[in-house]
Amino acid sequence: MLRGVLGKSFRLVGYTIQYGCIAHCAFEYVGGVVMCSGPSMEPTIQNSDIVFAENLSRHFYGIQRGDIVIAKSPSDPKSNICKRVIGLEGDKIHTSSSSDFFKSHSYVPMGHVWLEGDNLQNSTDSRYYGPIPYGLIRGRIFFKLPSPRFCSKLEMARSKRSLHTSVCCG
Repeated sequence: MLRGVLGKSFRLVGYTIQYGCIAHCAFEYVGGVVMCSGPSMEPTIQNSDIVFAENLSRHFYGIQRGDIVIAKSPSDPKSNICKRVIGLEGDKIHTSSSSDFFKSHSYVPMGHVWLEGDNLQNSTDSRYYGPIPYGLIRGRIFFKLPSPRFCSKLEMARSKRSLHTSVCCG
């Protein structure tokens, strides 16, 4: 009896480790679900929006100008940032101060990208910390779930018109 219990326990531990490794590889190399926070990408991505990011593009250098990416923050390596790719290696980037009085330009060095938030008035990005190494990019966003705020407003409008309500974004 003890042998049977130990055998089942070891099998369970083995399956847990095996599926844990598979899940880790899937999230590390294929992609995953990310919840974005902060106002830097508004109006494209709102605070608490849920997005799907794929990680294959970064491994095959498939990141293009205009892509929205998830990257490790250069100023806080424990957190991730969500920004748009403005420039790739070798590009000349025109930057300006908040007063638009001082204008300058920078070149993106080899192996780096220039990232900026869509909400330029409220974004800490490459204008602040410079170009970031390509290795800090974690993935490229390819899909955004519809906003729950929009869905709740739509649901309220539906419920006023009808007794029957349907689930929105469910």
